Amino acid sequence: METTLKLSANDASPSLTNPASYRRLIGRLLYLIITRPDLSYAIKTLSQFMSNPHTILHLQAAERVLRYLKATPGQGLLLKANSTFHLKAYSDSDWGGCIDTRRSVTGYLVFLGDSLISWKSKKQPTVGRSSVETEYRALATTSCELQWLVYLLNDFHIHHSKPALLYTDSKPASEIASNPVHHKRTKHIQLDCHLIREKLQDGLLTIIHIPSRFQLADALTKPLDCLILNPILSKMGMVNIHSHLEGGYWNLQDSTYINKELEQS
Repeated sequence: METTLKLSANDASPSLTNPASYRRLIGRLLYLIITRPDLSYAIKTLSQFMSNPHTILHLQAAERVLRYLKATPGQGLLLKANSTFHLKAYSDSDWGGCIDTRRSVTGYLVFLGDSLISWKSKKQPTVGRSSVETEYRALATTSCELQWLVYLLNDFHIHHSKPALLYTDSKPASEIASNPVHHKRTKHIQLDCHLIREKLQDGLLTIIHIPSRFQLADALTKPLDCLILNPILSKMGMVNIHSHLEGGYWNLQDSTYINKELEQS
């Protein structure tokens, strides 16, 4: 999606003459989230306007996704056979990202070794009064996902002995998780505080603070420039077999496909 585009249900642009076509298109695109984490944020955002009157801006944003898909039909996740059985996750949130409700967006990525196995981009159920609150709620959601994956590995008779690594770029949120003393400002998120601290005490996970430039979950919380998004997709394990064969890549900034050989010449 365009980094400067802010979609709203109350947009003043002209309405669509046939909103049903928009609903059918988004309904089909939703299936791609199962295998294409690079589309999660865009399709999640567009699906919020299924029941409201749709405008030309919404349709243009959906058509941009179609152009991206047409140029990258062979893109998908590469699951390596020699990957280790160690869970690590990236958790992030975009504070007040929705301009209609001012709710924040939770995004997380869970890796098993070097292979991405679980991801989510979802609007939080309540409005967060601070960025720390929304980041901490994202940590709680990611912790529950890690706990479920550990149970799933046990069902497969795979013992996950090491604590899962949970990366966050919010230093206050990581400090609240490690601080056993409750503060009056964390009273409204006490359930999440107890949840994460319980997981830390049980040895299920370890929270690690990282700089924002290393936060891979940014791709699931906000639209990013191609210079930032492309390296993130590479670290997520997204591989386009067509571009590898043809020696080109997809430019997200202007929705064009660039051939490396022609570019060098």
